[in-house]
This record gives sequence, C-alpha cells and structure tokens, in this order.
Amino acid sequence: MAGLRRGWASVRWFVTSLMGDTAYATYVEHQRRVHPDAPVPDERTFWRERFAEQDRTPGSRCC
Repeated sequence: MAGLRRGWASVRWFVTSLMGDTAYATYVEHQRRVHPDAPVPDERTFWRERFAEQDRTPGSRCC
C-alpha cells in the first residue's frame, strides 16, 4: 500500500508540475530568496504577465 501511495504522489507531482500548478509558488520562493527587497506581484498579475510573455515570444510549442 505504501508503494501505491508513493507512486500516486509521484504521478501527482509530475502532472501538477507539467501543468504549471506550482509555477507561482516557485516564482515567489525564488523572488524572496534571490530578490528579497523586490515587490512580489499577486498571483493574478503573475499569470497575466506570464501569458503575455508567451504570446510575445511563442518559441516552440504545439499550438
């Protein structure tokens, strides 16, 4: 049973990372560690800026 839980936790971690669910938390942690004096935008602003940047520089993506 413990192996099944570990397997499920690994799959959950992979999917949430792949979908970007942890992107804002990772960004906030980075900002506070590397740029402690800089203001941290709220989550809504973070996602708005992230999507705007993707639209400006699409790079390689499937769609």
